[in-house]
Parts: sequence; structure tokens; C-alpha cells
Amino acid sequence: MRFVSAEDIDKFVSPRDLVEALRDGFAHGCEAPLRSHFNMERSNEDDATFLIMPAWQKDGAAGVKVAAVVPGNSARNLPAVSGTYILLDAVTGQPSAVIDGTKLTTRRTAAASALAADYLARKDTTDMVMVGSGAMAPQLIRAHASVRPIKNVTIWNRNGDKANKLAGEIAELGFNATGTDDLEGACKAADLISCATLSTEALVRGDWLRDGTHVDLVGAFKPTMRETDDAVMKKCRIYVDSFEGASAEGGDVVQAIDSGAIAKSDIIGDLFGLTRGEVKGRESDGECTVFKSVGHSLEDFAAAVAVVKAVGK
Repeated sequence: MRFVSAEDIDKFVSPRDLVEALRDGFAHGCEAPLRSHFNMERSNEDDATFLIMPAWQKDGAAGVKVAAVVPGNSARNLPAVSGTYILLDAVTGQPSAVIDGTKLTTRRTAAASALAADYLARKDTTDMVMVGSGAMAPQLIRAHASVRPIKNVTIWNRNGDKANKLAGEIAELGFNATGTDDLEGACKAADLISCATLSTEALVRGDWLRDGTHVDLVGAFKPTMRETDDAVMKKCRIYVDSFEGASAEGGDVVQAIDSGAIAKSDIIGDLFGLTRGEVKGRESDGECTVFKSVGHSLEDFAAAVAVVKAVGK
């Protein structure tokens, strides 16, 4: 049985590699039941969430991710999401690899957002706003830059010091990166806005979006959480990673439906439809689009298979 570390994933698999692995995964599909998630009560901090995400292919490999989302880890200087992925042999069902699930999760999540952006963001997208500066932020920036010519990155966080620190790290990768405390001003000048926070209230507002903006929503994985207001949903053409997951768990979508701002029928398509050519992505440079992901076990499975194959070469 192979053990694949976070360092192995970063060394052997590029952001674009994972985008293409997910493109192929969504196009061909696999058996992927809706994930199981359980609330874990905490006495002196926000509750944690325990996740179990299985997936398998007919006559093929199988895998499962066991993960926890712990909002209180921010104060501990630890990632909010941690976990382990176990990949099973296609023939025997025996464990064939144990993969660092924390790194796999951040990398595959970013790849899913970049895959969506490849269908939804304008081809000339150069200016990106990153809302949040946690473990997901640098992965999202690198992934989006693998499908679009991102040059300028503005980073916002409630803690300005963290935004400035990340901006310095991103600048070392060759981007023109800066931290800001003016989220509204940054959003009004953005081609792409990516949000990866654990917010329970709207951070980005619809009247901040200029024509042609693409909004990428990664946080708000529970119905009680959200990163945008209803106006964003009303203004944008809406896409999700999967209809079943986003309409049940994605707070930005769920709350906008509950308020009557949008209907379920306003969700135009998901990554299955986009990759298979069953739904259209962006149709004009002037329209605004939004992609809401809550995570799908197919993403972990496709990424795990790609990682093990790359490491084994």
C-alpha cells in the first residue's frame, strides 16, 4: 500500500493536471452517493462537521474520504479542513493507497473551480479578487491562473495582516498581488471574484459586480452559511458542481431560493452538463456568471486516481 504525502501531491501534480483529471471525471462519471455529513458540537467554538464521501467505478477502483471541517482551527493556525483519502484496488478491493486528504481536498476543490471558470470566465480574465486568505486561497489563485491569464490578484480578509502576508507569498509566484481592506472597490474592478471563507453572512454584493464578472463560491458548504447576497444570484447565470449537492447544502443557493430571489429552475447547469456539452457556459462577454461548489465525492476520487498514477510514474 502506497502512502502519498502532501508534498508528493504538490511535486508530481500541477494545477492544470487536476483540472483535466476532473474534466474527464465529470464527463465520464462514476458512482458517487451524496456525501454524509454530521454536526459535531463544540462547547467553546463553532461546531465542527464530520464528512464521509465514497465513490467508485463499475469494475474499477473505489475510494472514500474521511474529513472534518473545524472552523476553530483558524485560531490554532491550522487548516479548517483536514482528512484522509483511502483508494481501493480495482480488482481486489484491498487498500492500494492512503493519501493526504487535506492537501487532496484543497487541490481538487480549486481544480473544480478552475474547471468551471474554463467554461464561465471571460477568456481575457486578468484581474482576480481572492476573498479569504486561508489554505484554499493560494490553491484557488494557482488553479484559476492555469486556465485564465491572471496577472493581478487582490486579497481581502477580515484580518488585514493575513491578507497582506498571503499577497507577499503570491507575489513571489510572479503575480502582481496586494492586500486590501476595500472589498467593495476591489470587486468593482474584478474580472473574477473567488470566495473561500466560512462566513455566515453576505460578503460580496450584487451591485458591486461589473458586466462580465465571474463569481466563484467555495465556502458556505452548509445552508446556514453564505458569501454573497441574493442580488448576486439574481444578477448572474447560475452554475453548480452538482445539482443535488448545491441545491441541498450550498448556502448561497439555498438561501436565495428560500427568499424567493431565485428558483431552482434558475440553476442553468452543473459540471456534469458543462463537461459533456449538454449545457452552454458563458454566451457573451457582458453577462455575469456564478459557480457554487459544495464538493462532490467524484472530485476526490478522480483527483486521487490521478495523483496515485502521477506519483507512481
